[in-house]
Amino acid sequence: MTSRRPFALLLVVCLAAVGCSRDVTTDVTPVRVAAAISSPAAEPSLVALGPVLPQGTFVARARTPNLTIWNGPATSSGRKWNFSSRNAVGQPLSFLITTAARDQSGDAWLRILLPIRPNEAAGWVRKDDVTLRRVDQRIVVDLSERSLRYFSDGELVDRFAVGIGRPETPTATGTFYIWAQVPQASASGPYGVFALGLSGFSPVLKDWPGGGRMAIHGTSNPGDRGQMVSHGCVRVFNEDMLDLRRVPLGTPVVIQT
Repeated sequence: MTSRRPFALLLVVCLAAVGCSRDVTTDVTPVRVAAAISSPAAEPSLVALGPVLPQGTFVARARTPNLTIWNGPATSSGRKWNFSSRNAVGQPLSFLITTAARDQSGDAWLRILLPIRPNEAAGWVRKDDVTLRRVDQRIVVDLSERSLRYFSDGELVDRFAVGIGRPETPTATGTFYIWAQVPQASASGPYGVFALGLSGFSPVLKDWPGGGRMAIHGTSNPGDRGQMVSHGCVRVFNEDMLDLRRVPLGTPVVIQT
């Protein structure tokens, strides 16, 4: 984030009152799965989803305009709600999958990260309600190094020095994913040549346009590289940001200290 100028194309569209559980274990026979995404220090990849999914990192896209989210991996697990399957710019959401399980009837369920507060909030969806896509890319932002590394098929493709949040408006840490791809009208504007909206939010800015959603976005100022200069977003020099324009929706983004 760079200023209070509205980041209109990254305004979040979500339900006003959403509840979800991060760890639900009732009425489920778990598959051999990773309990969550691996430690950021390990530069994680989602693996070990057992017979529900093959190995790899996967995202889920809804088959219908609204996706039914459940509190746990069974219809008896409690609260459910409908979640829009598109982001604020009309692009289909690709929800990052962290876990898979089967209920007592043998039906497959997927735990997905939701692009809402609190960061890393999650819910469960029926596997039959979504289509799946493997993601081979990954972004790791290291705040102590003030660097961004971009991986494809496990290989390091690019490494950039980046600007990060100031001490009073820090960049949130955790596991996120690409929520939106937003071209910008002017390379010299506050978001540079391109912006990748993230599923996560600033830990301190809640009245910001878009609810304080974070982004990886361009900057025309080369002096931003390696500095603590933003309101929580990750600033990438425009020349470098051009290499990230085709990063797919749903790509995991790990921000670590």
